[in-house]
Amino acid sequence: MRIREGDPLEIFTDRDGEVIFKKYSPIGELLNFASQYAETLYKTSEIPIIITDRDTVVAFAGVSKKDAYEKKIAHEIEEIMESRSLYTVAQDVKKPVIDSNERIFASVCMPILSEGDIIGSVISILPDEGEHIPDETEIKLIQTAAAFLSKQLES
Repeated sequence: MRIREGDPLEIFTDRDGEVIFKKYSPIGELLNFASQYAETLYKTSEIPIIITDRDTVVAFAGVSKKDAYEKKIAHEIEEIMESRSLYTVAQDVKKPVIDSNERIFASVCMPILSEGDIIGSVISILPDEGEHIPDETEIKLIQTAAAFLSKQLES
């Protein structure tokens, strides 16, 4: 686990008086909702979807549980989130979504921002076969999902 400066932490104590620090994930509050949103996006668009917090995959649809469940995100996705802007795949440059998994690449990625802070991202997954250039619908779906989750966190 990596703790960055300014990352929120939850502090607990156990029966023996030991202090336990747990990294707080704001998107964790929306875990059930994020899972349902990912599933709905996948069912309507037939595009595999992954939703992350700043470190790990928190929700997914259209991707195997073995490949995605609580997996650490790739450095490239962290960089996209830090840029605070939309990413769409380029012809020759594929960005992996999950650390140490070179089979799942981002087609479109939009950071989730809440009150100016980076919370996570919504990612559509690049199909395995053939050339793929994201269309306007795919881009807007991912942007809308990120904006909607952001608004849910702010309320």
